[in-house]
Amino acid sequence: MSDASKPVKPKRKRVNVRRPDVMTLVQAEVERHYHSPIVEKVRDRGGSMQIGNTTVRLAEQFGFCYGVERAIDLAYAARRVFPDQRIFLIGEIIHNPEVNRQLIEMDIVSLPWEEITDDYDKLTEDDVVIVPAFGAPTSFTEKIEAQGCNIIDTTCGDVMKVWRRVRTYAKSGVTSLIHGKRDHEETLATASRAVGDDGNGHYLVVLTLKETDYICDYIRNGGDREEFLNNFTKAHSEGFDPDIHLKEIGVANQTTMLKSETEEIQNRVKKAISDRDESPDNFQVFDTICGATQERQDALFDMLTKPMDLLLVVGGYNSSNTTHLVEIGQENLPTYFIREASCLESLETVVHFDLGEKAEIESDNVLAGFDDQAATIGITAGASCPANLIEETIVRVLSLRGIDREAIEQA
Repeated sequence: MSDASKPVKPKRKRVNVRRPDVMTLVQAEVERHYHSPIVEKVRDRGGSMQIGNTTVRLAEQFGFCYGVERAIDLAYAARRVFPDQRIFLIGEIIHNPEVNRQLIEMDIVSLPWEEITDDYDKLTEDDVVIVPAFGAPTSFTEKIEAQGCNIIDTTCGDVMKVWRRVRTYAKSGVTSLIHGKRDHEETLATASRAVGDDGNGHYLVVLTLKETDYICDYIRNGGDREEFLNNFTKAHSEGFDPDIHLKEIGVANQTTMLKSETEEIQNRVKKAISDRDESPDNFQVFDTICGATQERQDALFDMLTKPMDLLLVVGGYNSSNTTHLVEIGQENLPTYFIREASCLESLETVVHFDLGEKAEIESDNVLAGFDDQAATIGITAGASCPANLIEETIVRVLSLRGIDREAIEQA
């Protein structure tokens, strides 16, 4: 096909909404929605506040990261730049119910992210579509480009670094082994880039060390090809063949995974390839854990060296980076994953998300034992949790101990 007869790819309509006049208004609005003077007060005191016999301790790093703040700023700016146009969002901007509620109130409409539905066919050149902080699979971005929409891309820079890495693997004929959740928006977006620009690249998504060991055994000894593919349904590229595409492997990851687990996966796969080939040359690795994710995990590990009676982790239940903070905490002390302060119903009852049951449950007698004695309660939050929710949690904890907001503000 000659260049003249090739179909013309639609030019992406990028929109710069970060105008100084707009951002001044946006920053004031975002601060009004999410800022917390009480959280700042605790930070200024080294992350600890004691009133009477109750101590609240915050991790050194928690809450919004730069990538999340940027995504929210861009979404708010979109409404100011396009006050009268329809604005859509692919899925959720981040995994936090409070933030997504604010966007709904701004009349920003969520589009399905699991598959391209006829909602996308109805988009027009006058519409605005926001790509979330996780990014979106190439099929989605190509669709909204084809519809001629105004596109505001809030994809986190750390996520795009992973995309560049897996594209490099694809160009080199290296299979991307992606440590992540196969149904997570970011992993799906990364997998779509791992096939490369020509679509001939391959990937395999792995979540657990048990799955890793199964892969490593296949690398060393081979096995039942059909069984392998069945075990990784919807977790591998089209045409993936473990007998061919496990020869050369490059590891990447969903940026919000537990760093220690990603490193262990890397070590096990590298060892399996070395055992098979007597050389690690067919293995590549690049650190693609998000810096903010790592900082929050490291801060929690440091926090856990100090005495605490229990830990509250605040955030959206579908937030990957928040979930890993819960995993770290519950290995060391009673830990409760709460969506917001109202989950602390009383000194006796806490409504929280149980990772094992994958459901919200109710636990009794959580704080009751501390009625008349000193208690230290730790609080942390993932990168998608706003400071106002952390403030509400601090206030609720202390109110259950008989300390009102006025006393907190004057402390």
